[in-house]
Amino acid sequence: MDVLLVDGYNIIGAWPELKALREVRLEDARDLLIEMMAEYRAYTGWRVIIVFDAQFVPGIATASRRHDVEILFTKENETADERIERLASELGSRRVQVHVATSDHTEQRVIFAQGALRKSARELQIEMSGIQKGIAEKVRKLQEKRPFSKIPLSDDVAEIFEKWRRGLK
Repeated sequence: MDVLLVDGYNIIGAWPELKALREVRLEDARDLLIEMMAEYRAYTGWRVIIVFDAQFVPGIATASRRHDVEILFTKENETADERIERLASELGSRRVQVHVATSDHTEQRVIFAQGALRKSARELQIEMSGIQKGIAEKVRKLQEKRPFSKIPLSDDVAEIFEKWRRGLK
């Protein structure tokens, strides 16, 4: 089993699309990241956990689930890096490979020491782009396979009906 731990604000700050959205409204950038990671989860089958620092949303630590993605906000005096390090240590085992998505070099060294693998923000963005293309291709193929009409019609009859629909004779 594979687990992807995502340093939420690090990724938002690194991806141009999310960074631009953050300048307008941080919540929208978080929501888009969650939606993208839901696509990642659906495509790869990996467990995905996004960790956000409490510095932007002060209060007690919270955990929620949206689109089958786990979302964690750290405690007020806890950083996302600390939480990710703890999760990498807790989740890692022979049967579970932990991957951490962050471009924080210090964090990358620490998680390497715990046996986790790292994905830089750029690597994750490139992978996500490929996943979105793969999803678009699957949708296109499904639409091509879907019959034009629920009633099987010969091409000649379908052409006549199409002319009638358009008001042509």
